[in-house]
Amino acid sequence: MEWKLGKTKGPKWPEDELGEAVPPAFLAHIHGGPIDLELTLNLLEAYGIPHVSQYPNNGLFGKLIMGHPPAGMEVFVPETMLIDAQNVLSAEICEDEEETGGFS
Repeated sequence: MEWKLGKTKGPKWPEDELGEAVPPAFLAHIHGGPIDLELTLNLLEAYGIPHVSQYPNNGLFGKLIMGHPPAGMEVFVPETMLIDAQNVLSAEICEDEEETGGFS
């Protein structure tokens, strides 16, 4: 399978020492509605991790008809950033006491 990186929003895809694009590595298969998909992609972008998405099983057609891919979406990141991306997606959200005013 050949990967082509066209116009993407967010961080630039990294290059290796030879100036070639770093190969993509599978990060996760995201199920759910459009909010779940966008939340995952925006979270990666917020931490400076570029991504490429793929819609399996003709999911792109489902996205066109239904507004979101019914079979979910596969997300790939640069193989050099895979561990960072896994840590970002598996992190727990902790609220800062200053933001909540000290209320629990």
